[in-house]
Amino acid sequence: MVVAVAGVFSTPATARPYVPTSDTQVLADLPAGAQHAELSARRIARERIDVALPLAQFYINQARTTGDLRFLGYAEAVLVSWIGSSQPDPTALVLQATIQQSRHEFDRSLVTLDRSIAARAYNPQAWLTRATVLRVLGRYAEAAQSCEQLARYADSAYGVICTQSVLALHGNLPSAYDTLQRLSTTEMMAEERAWRASELGEMAVRLGQDSDAERWFQLGLTLTPHDFYVRAAYADLLLRLHRPEAVMTLLHGQGSIEPLLLRIAIAQQQLRDPGLERSRDLLAASFEAEASRGESIHRREQARYLLEVEAHPQQALEVALLDWAVQREPDDALVLVNAARAAGSPERAQPVLDYLRMQGLRDARLYTPSTSRS
Repeated sequence: MVVAVAGVFSTPATARPYVPTSDTQVLADLPAGAQHAELSARRIARERIDVALPLAQFYINQARTTGDLRFLGYAEAVLVSWIGSSQPDPTALVLQATIQQSRHEFDRSLVTLDRSIAARAYNPQAWLTRATVLRVLGRYAEAAQSCEQLARYADSAYGVICTQSVLALHGNLPSAYDTLQRLSTTEMMAEERAWRASELGEMAVRLGQDSDAERWFQLGLTLTPHDFYVRAAYADLLLRLHRPEAVMTLLHGQGSIEPLLLRIAIAQQQLRDPGLERSRDLLAASFEAEASRGESIHRREQARYLLEVEAHPQQALEVALLDWAVQREPDDALVLVNAARAAGSPERAQPVLDYLRMQGLRDARLYTPSTSRS
């Protein structure tokens, strides 16, 4: 699972900040659900990029922290006038690419990022987002090249973390883990420290060092308490260690976020918790709604739901194969391998294991039977 790090660099303003005429002037009413006030912030954003960029970034952050994908649509509406012109704003293009990435429109995201970089090569967020997308696609050599460009334009720690996170997937896991552990955090911003901790947690998982992984995930959540990507990765570790009570504590109040609701349901399955029925119904309805819209954002979660909640391994395998065709992170491979084994068809996962070996990807979870099911 790649932890999202978009938005960590400052957004450049191309004009003076917009200042409301009074303290009572409303730009936007932004609770969960985001209903716009009568004086629409989107209308202001069409005219002032210094309003549009931070507002779009706010919506993207809300989508990540709440799991509510409607916020991506709000962000896109804010950006439309700044990306559709003959000279689109490079930062607006990066935000648009981030939205596309969040929707798993990876090829479109790369095209948008290339447009941004062509307009402004000095664009660290574009290079970081590009590296992230290429890493999700399993295109590690290209991801490493983007990390090299990031290192040219950003604080050196960003370049080191980016590069080592890719090398860890491409035959250099132990050395990458050691390098990041030794990387000084003295002058890092909180976002950098949190990113480093999350990467170290995922590396420790793949090395089979579960106690160290837990320590890194706990540190990451201390630095960024609302990062649901780290929370999900930590929950997966706890589930694999058969600690469902700890999962329920970790994810208390997080059931509105679909990937976290899945982990809650798996924990409830292990605990034989009567709340499982409601979680199962909510997940089934969510996946059905996504399918009706022609979306595939949560295919990995759907495959795990079918495997670990509904105990339908054959269906889980078919969904996992579709997911693998789109994205190739270690967790995508893991659910596919587990589904193939549970379905009695381990040979269907062999091409995936062959691919990972060819890439040099090491993961202790992939080469032993899964222990995540009760």
